[in-house]
Amino acid sequence: MAPRILLVRHGQTAWSLSGKHTGRTDIPLLEEGKRGAKLLGERLAREPWSGLPGLEVRTSPLVRASETCDLAGFGVQAEPWDALMEWDYGDYEGMTPAEIHAVRPGWLLWRDGAQGGESIAQAAARADEVVAWARSAERDVLVFAHGHILRTLAARWLGLDASFGARIRLDPTSLSILGWAYGAPALERWNDTGHLD
Repeated sequence: MAPRILLVRHGQTAWSLSGKHTGRTDIPLLEEGKRGAKLLGERLAREPWSGLPGLEVRTSPLVRASETCDLAGFGVQAEPWDALMEWDYGDYEGMTPAEIHAVRPGWLLWRDGAQGGESIAQAAARADEVVAWARSAERDVLVFAHGHILRTLAARWLGLDASFGARIRLDPTSLSILGWAYGAPALERWNDTGHLD
């Protein structure tokens, strides 16, 4: 079996709801985010997932991702991994895109990186580390992390420049799967929030 990565973006937080860039600030889940994580766990416990037995699970150590992992029922088997932390937004931490554009017109994370934080190359290198780990054995893996790093991870899984992440939205508490089609890396499922309906 060719390995796949199942991706879960953390549940809703006050900053994700308001559009603030939330990198390394440890923001807790809102009640809506906790509810979504539990609903995702219930979904993954049913067919065709059957609880995903035997999967290796990793989570960002930031509370919004690790709590999503716990509430979904995977906390006991999860290993925290710094490679899954969100982008370091540096000077733009806690700012909305409009606030950033007021001080730096035309700014785009996927082209310009974050002043005082990570470049796109640095985030891509972390994503490449996760891709290499996932492909290192014949088993699926499950990761709990954050919007921008997961979008970067998807781009790198596909063999594309990390900037491709700008073109694929990812909502809180979504489920995505990076798999294979015709022997090549593919998006098998993306931004699936059916469990929240």
